[in-house]
Amino acid sequence: MRDALVGAAFQLFLERGYEETTVDDIVALAGVGRRSFFRYFPSKEDVVFPDHERCLADMTAFLAEDAGTHDPVQRVCDAARLVLRMYAENPTFSVQRYRLTRKVPGLRAYELSVVWRYERALADYLRGRSAGARTDTLRADVVAAAVVAAHNNALRSWLRSDGTGDAEAAVDRALGYVQNTFGSTPAAPAPAEAEDVVVVVSRRGAPMWRVVQEIESAFARD
Repeated sequence: MRDALVGAAFQLFLERGYEETTVDDIVALAGVGRRSFFRYFPSKEDVVFPDHERCLADMTAFLAEDAGTHDPVQRVCDAARLVLRMYAENPTFSVQRYRLTRKVPGLRAYELSVVWRYERALADYLRGRSAGARTDTLRADVVAAAVVAAHNNALRSWLRSDGTGDAEAAVDRALGYVQNTFGSTPAAPAPAEAEDVVVVVSRRGAPMWRVVQEIESAFARD
């Protein structure tokens, strides 16, 4: 039922536009009543972000499992990766939602409120791992904001590319900056991007146009 409502909503958003689509339109297409819609989603905005409540709960549980044996900065970086996995589970839906939120200011504001809740969860965990000094509270807020900013920078680049490329590697590189700056455990170095190496054997004195032609042919064979 929940998935059917989300599918119907986005079909209509793409066909008619977000503002032009009503809850009545969504339930009519899904073949259910209004009561069923509001059982799952408090508002039309919530149907655009159906998975964030679950992800926030998973993140909170993940942080609560730490018994104080991990580097807290590394732990919040790992917690942020849970959000990436949520987006990567369905790249098509994630890209559609990204495009929709860019067009509708109200959805952008709603999304920012969701991001703030993630940031608060990270900061609360960091404050719980600190000694409680005022400087520790400031540090917790700064680190949490840095984690969210790094994660979102890489995530949005991936979404702008229509969900192509290695999102996990991009987020790892971004969070590596945070971990290396604030953490006690350095992040593992990001793998270098593979480079094409072409070796061309040509006779001495061959004209340059011939060498270029041989290189182009080698790339074409690859």
